[in-house]
Amino acid sequence: MTIRILMAGGTGLIGGLLTRRLLRRSDVALDSLVRSPTLPCERRIDFDALAADGSAIESGRAEVGVSCLGTTRRAAGSPDAFRRVDHDFVVAFAKLARRSGAKRFILVSSVGAGGSGLYLATKGDTESAIRSLGFDRVDIMRPSLLLGPRADRRPAEFLGQRLAPLLNPFLVGPLARYGAVDADVVAAAIAQLATHTAPGVYVHHVPEIRALARR
Repeated sequence: MTIRILMAGGTGLIGGLLTRRLLRRSDVALDSLVRSPTLPCERRIDFDALAADGSAIESGRAEVGVSCLGTTRRAAGSPDAFRRVDHDFVVAFAKLARRSGAKRFILVSSVGAGGSGLYLATKGDTESAIRSLGFDRVDIMRPSLLLGPRADRRPAEFLGQRLAPLLNPFLVGPLARYGAVDADVVAAAIAQLATHTAPGVYVHHVPEIRALARR
């Protein structure tokens, strides 16, 4: 049986790795919405237009929606621009997936979502909005620092990636969720979750993400 997946954010760190994994699977039909398509599975999308009037955007049928969309305040240029990407675009895409027939949705969020500060507060608001859209199943990925090469230079993350291997062994028990995780491990976990159908809302921190990726 073919699983039809509608994805946004397929050109980012996790999204790019997930795309490669899904394209190797014979049981997946991937429809990836990106700004600048380069692969046969990709279609051009204007996220500003999607957020303004999502009903005007056409999409094929889908069983699963996957959002790997995300940016940083630095890359976005302002708090409002950051929230537009990490909240408005993600929620508009989720609504599109819902209208396309998706009963399941997988969201890449962040550890600490719902906390204080622009980044975590926005992530929490986005999670709440996704939960309210009526999907039968919602999987929320909450990784901490992501390990892997990025197209954009992030000095703080570069330093963190150097230190993470030294700190991870000390992050045990409740602290394990704050351990750095390879982006490809997150991608592997999402690929695994694409086949899960049990209803409910599931939040996956680093330990759960690693366990899913090993299956």
